[in-house]
Amino acid sequence: MAELVAEHGRLSVSDLAERYDVTTETVRRDLSTLERMGLVRRVHGGAVPARALAVIESALTERDQAHPAEKDRIARAALDLLPPAGGSVLLDAGSTTSRLAALLPRDHRLTVFTHGVPVAARLAALPHIELHLLPGRVRSTTQAAVGADTVAMLSRLNADVAFLGTNAVTVAQGLSTPDADEAATKRAMVRAAREVVVVSDASKIGAESLVQFASLDDVDVLVTDAEAGEADVQALEAAGVTVVLA
Repeated sequence: MAELVAEHGRLSVSDLAERYDVTTETVRRDLSTLERMGLVRRVHGGAVPARALAVIESALTERDQAHPAEKDRIARAALDLLPPAGGSVLLDAGSTTSRLAALLPRDHRLTVFTHGVPVAARLAALPHIELHLLPGRVRSTTQAAVGADTVAMLSRLNADVAFLGTNAVTVAQGLSTPDADEAATKRAMVRAAREVVVVSDASKIGAESLVQFASLDDVDVLVTDAEAGEADVQALEAAGVTVVLA
């Protein structure tokens, strides 16, 4: 498997599962073993050769096309975790949180803070949403505002629920992302909410990225899809995280 990854430069979990005729859970387990041996590096949705940089990020449009059905189910399941009408929400930038924004019920009044430009665009015209777009430098890769101004604004907030995306999640490293500025913003969102809900498809479970922004102690609920391996779910729950399978 390591030789195949080295040959192609990057392969997804689904590609490897098809090539070796095994389950995606088996591939993730094998990739974790190979990474510990220093032969590959886990990245979002797959693996790259160990020599590759660990800061690889896929563009927002590419991520939006990955696992769309799973992300739709995750977003619908996350609706059950909204605060009561009149409550406040932090919405992280990302393809799954953008889907959640599109599904917010039209009869449920909320105050929403977001640093995601696509998320804000979905909500700007809705009369039942009091929308606050956080300041900062907008990264072209993720279309998210980041930087000192974003973090400073978040430090003044105390929202009911934060819905966060992540590039990777493990019991050991917690939640991580490739970019330091994105990590700082996500870290500030964690501190700015009374409840933290992570929305992440199962391909990110077991992967690690460059910069940690939260430990599992910071997370109340993880909403993921049914492709999550049973062993991974049990490990996350043993770490104190409520796991919802969509």
